[in-house]
Parts: sequence; C-alpha cells; structure tokens
Amino acid sequence: MVLTGPVIRRRLALCMAIFFGLFAVLGARLFYLQCIAAEDLQRRAQAQWTSESIIQPTRGMILDRNGTVLAQSATAYTVCASPRQVADAQAFAQLLSPILDMEASEIERRVSDTSKGGVTIKRQVSREVAQQLKTMQAEHEARDSDALDGLYLEEESKRYYPMGAFASQLIGLTTIDGVGQAGLESALDSYLSGKTGRVLEEIDGRGRELNYGASEYVAAVDGGNVRLTIDASIQSFCEQAAREAMSVNSAKAVRILAMDPQTGEILAMVNKPDYDLNDPPRDDVEALNELMRNRIVTDAYEPGSTFKILTSAAALDAGLVSVNEGFYCSGTTYIDGSRVRCWGDPHGAETFAEALQNSCNPVFVELGLRLGIERFYDYLDAFGIGSETGVDIPGEASGIVISESTVKRVDLARIAFGQSVAVTPIQMLTAACAVINGGNLMQPYVVGEIVDGDGETIMRAEPVTLGHPISEETSATMRDLLERVVSEGGGKNAYIPGYRIGGKTGTAQIYVDGVVSSDKHIGSFLGFAPADDPQIALLVIVEEADVAIDYGSQTAAPFARDILEKSLAYLGVAPEADAEPVEEVEVPDVSGMTLDEAEQALEDAGLEPVSDGAGDAVIGQLPAAGARIQAGSLVMLYVDNRTSVEDNGRVQVPDVTGLSVLEANRLLRAYGLEMRVSGGGIAVSQQPAAGEEVYPTAEIVVTFEPP
Repeated sequence: MVLTGPVIRRRLALCMAIFFGLFAVLGARLFYLQCIAAEDLQRRAQAQWTSESIIQPTRGMILDRNGTVLAQSATAYTVCASPRQVADAQAFAQLLSPILDMEASEIERRVSDTSKGGVTIKRQVSREVAQQLKTMQAEHEARDSDALDGLYLEEESKRYYPMGAFASQLIGLTTIDGVGQAGLESALDSYLSGKTGRVLEEIDGRGRELNYGASEYVAAVDGGNVRLTIDASIQSFCEQAAREAMSVNSAKAVRILAMDPQTGEILAMVNKPDYDLNDPPRDDVEALNELMRNRIVTDAYEPGSTFKILTSAAALDAGLVSVNEGFYCSGTTYIDGSRVRCWGDPHGAETFAEALQNSCNPVFVELGLRLGIERFYDYLDAFGIGSETGVDIPGEASGIVISESTVKRVDLARIAFGQSVAVTPIQMLTAACAVINGGNLMQPYVVGEIVDGDGETIMRAEPVTLGHPISEETSATMRDLLERVVSEGGGKNAYIPGYRIGGKTGTAQIYVDGVVSSDKHIGSFLGFAPADDPQIALLVIVEEADVAIDYGSQTAAPFARDILEKSLAYLGVAPEADAEPVEEVEVPDVSGMTLDEAEQALEDAGLEPVSDGAGDAVIGQLPAAGARIQAGSLVMLYVDNRTSVEDNGRVQVPDVTGLSVLEANRLLRAYGLEMRVSGGGIAVSQQPAAGEEVYPTAEIVVTFEPP
C-alpha cells in the first residue's frame, strides 16, 4: 500500500500530538514534584535519611524562702525502638515485657510498624529500670545477638516533690509531659519550662547513623527557678496542725493560712484534704480536680465573729465608740422588727472592750447601725472586702457583699457580726493584717523571686501597699483589744505563757441548698503574735467539725496556739522574761455529775464551764480530767438528758419555740433527739409538742418562720 502525502502528514501530526501530550504530562508531573509537592517530598525524604531527637530542658525548681526544694526535676528515661532495626519483633517484645511491666503483645505491635523510623515503647522509666535494659543490651551484644537491636533510651525529666503532700494546692503539679497542670506549676509554666533543643543526624535505610553524615545540634535552655515566700518550717507546723485538727474534730476540711502582716508575704498555706504530689489520683479526674482546688483563694465563706475585728476597727477609727464605753446585752436586739440573738447567755452590762472579748452580737449590731450604710461600705471597700486581693495565685475569688444600693439596715446589722457577707480566707486575713500592722492594707504575694536558666534574676517581688483603711492609732488600740480577747476573753485556748498573743474566734453558718444548716458550722480562729509587734498572722478554719461543740474556740484556737508557739520559737522570738507567771490548774473529773454539780466543781477549780445543752448528766468533758490548763480557761461539758428519762424509757420533749435553728438543734441534741427543719428563721411550732414523752433518737419536726 502506497502512502500518499496527506496520509503521511496525518500520521506525523498524530505522532507529534501524542509526543507533545506525553511531554505535557511529564512536564506537569515534573512541575508538581519540583514546585507544588517539593516541600512535602523534601520532608518525607529527610525523615527517611535523618533522625531527629528532642532534647528536653530541665524544668526549674520551686524553692521555699530559704532555698528548701519543694519541686524539682529528676532524670527519667523513655524506652524507644527503631522498628527497621528490630530483627525479631516477637523475641524483642518477650525480652522487654517483664522489665517494663507491659504486655508483650503491645510491645510487639509497636515495634512491628516499619513505616516509622522510631517508636516510643514506655515513658517515665526510672533510672534503675533503664540500667537493667542497658545491662541486658550489653550482654546480648557481647554474645553477638541481634535480639535487642533497635532498642535505645532517651533521657527526659520527671517532676519530683521531695515533701510529698505539702502545700499541694499551692504548688500544683505537671502533666506526664512536664507541662504545668495546676497551681503555681501552671501559673508559672512559662518561667519553669525552658525551651527544648534537638539533635538532627543522617541515617541509612535501617536507621543507623552514618559515620560521614552531617548533624545539627541545638542546645536546650533550662527553665528558671522560682523562690517562694513560703517558709517550709512554718508550713510543716501548719500541715501537722491541720492533720490533727481534721482527725480530732472529724472535720470535713481544714484550711490554714499564715502571713507576715507587715509585708503581705505568705508564709504557709494548707488545704486539707490534699494529696501526694508524687502520686496524684490521675485515674479519677473528678476527685483530682476537687483536690487541686486552692480553697483559700477560690472559696468564699461566712466569717462569723472574726469579722468583728473589722467592724471594731471601723467604729473606733470613725470615732463612733470608745474602748470603755458602756453597753448592755439582754441577749436579744431588734432591727426593723427582725430579732438578733446573742450567741450565748445575756452578757448584761459591759464595756466595748468586754463586748469584743465576749463576742457580743447585739453590741456589734449597734456598731454597724452607728456606722451607717455609706460609711460602713467605705470601710469595707478600704479593707478590700468584696474585691480580689491581687495575690499572685490563680483562681482568686472576690467574695460576696450585698450591693450598697440594695442593702437594708438588718443586713448591715448582720454584716457587722460576720453574717450576710462572704469572704475568702486570704481576703479575711489580708484585711485583718491591716488592722494590726499600723493600718496598711498590703497586697499578699507568694512568689518572691524568679531566676532564669542563666542565673539572672528576672523578677523580684517587693511589698505593695494598697491603702490605709485605718489610722496607726486605731491599729495600736485594736492590737491591745485583741490581745485581751486571748488573755481574758473567748480566745483563751490560744494563749501561750510568756507571749503576747492577739486574736479572735469565730463560728460561722453553712448554707445547704440555700438554707442555713442546723448542725453544720465553720469554726475559725484569727490570731497574731507578738501582739505589740506582729511578725506572723494566722487564720485557722475548721469546716463541719463532727463534735458536739463546734465553736471556733474549741475546734480551731488550740491548733492555732500550737502553730504560733512553734513558729515564734522558730522565728527566734523569746518569751518575755518579766512575763507574769501563768496560774495553771488541774481539770477535775466531773463525768457522772449533774450539770449543776459539774459547773460548781469547775468554778471552784478556777475554770469556766460551757455545756452543749440543757441536760442533767455530764457524760464527757474536754479537756480531759487531770490535764493542766490556764486558770479561767473554758471546759466543755457534754451532757445527756437521759437522767430525766421516765421509767418507760422515754424523755420529755423540750420547748424550742422562739429559738433559732442552731439553738433549737443544740437543745434537742442534748436530749438525744433529732430535728427536721421546715422553713427558716425562728421556731414557731414543733411536733411532738413540748412536754410530750418520746423515745430517745426520735425526730422532732420544727417549723421556722422569718422573724
């Protein structure tokens, strides 16, 4: 067949078209590979012929004010393998399984993935385990065995807390990767963490380093060290006291805060319950979150009578009361038709100084009303009540104060003695420090200094004065008055022979589902020493103590005394050489006596009896018989009305009408009876009625209405 010219030209055109089409496809592919996919291909190629190892920096230490280590990083190891170098994945896994305490199947699965140049088998391995692996690897190499080829270890850091459960919520903790998770570990993570480094090396197809290959090394930058204002010794005193207070009082929680009142430096911070920072319950997220919360800065509470410190200072500073001004306590006072009762029996005639010693509610109602809304709120604002203190601890709350525009006279009256207002512990102690330090409101702080990885100081804290709520003269008067509270008044359980101690007790309400609980309270003691030149201020809070008498004078003050006594000795404050000798008396055994007999025996011994009800027979006492205590101290008498049980084994129901929820509950408990609350305010009726005979442990339904 003879090809004509047109046919030839058509075939040539077709061939040329095919050629140019292929050329275009190849050109497009080449353009894609060299331009569009170049970066990804370069990365993938580099991953095949290079190995990158991350160099973790050493996380900075957290130290106390004297250099005691509270948190540091120790060396740990990550067990890794190069799957392409592993000769027998199954044999490899069988060798490592017992040492690493891992399932062999899991190890085999990881090292069988040859698509990866390296895999992690286990992290945070101890030095001892790492040494076992190195020894076993050396033995196999000596026998020319390839069973552990591909195994290698990388160093990493593991956070270690030498003190264990010690300032747990303050210090916080890190994740397993060494990233701050809570507390100061989280808040200061940018200072503590440092910067990672890396090593980049060229390897062959089996992941082995090339002798002639290039390498790149970028050094890690270690984290900085943080020095706190916390004193490990004072912290340990508080930790021990908190544990004992939890145990003795069968309490739900205990919080203790210690500060230098002159500077605002936080010396100790304890929240119980807590946890060992080296062994946090990571498998229970809800429990861990609850334990990590620093309730000293995050949770507000009704301060109760410790708030009378601020009311007293405000009234004195405003010139509305004098130390020796006379008052009369009848046990009850009324504000706009609302009744306010004193916490105990009527105090009768008393001076203002004695009213503070007696913690007399009606007198403080009068002071609140004298101050008036505008002036009282000006003082509250000056003391920082209702505002954050600005402490350098994450999560601070501002407390709760009724708006000045909506507050009523009855609210003002209750705020004056520590109800209808909520403060955080750090807010309360900060304000109280302003009362006793000369009238200066200091900003509390816990981070004293930060030094970077090169040893350069990048932050050093200095005391900051936020304001001057009261005069220096008023402050001096308050120190004297609060010293009398401890030496002569309700704070006697915090008295330390030879030392001048000032302070105030408090017993606060707890709200459950929006209603005041009848049997759950917060006992507290706010104290300082020495009274003439305060070097340490302390707030001890015992929450929901499960004891018959849960006043702060009983649940908190004795433990504050223990902390103050140890701290003053530690700080080098010697007892006064010319201090008047303290008369000590032996507590008589009054168990089994009638209440009248027991009270008389204690008064004859120079002690002050306080009972938990109106029972006839004393079934227990605190302190125990034989203990030697300061003359005039309180002795708690636990009574039981079962001496009035009729022959049929029943008791007569007492009359609780006209009493508050707290008072009614205490009276019924003294008879061995339980109370079920209906409503809130003052008891208006009860069922069974007063005088009826019931069996002990029976439930009495009491109806309360607002006064």
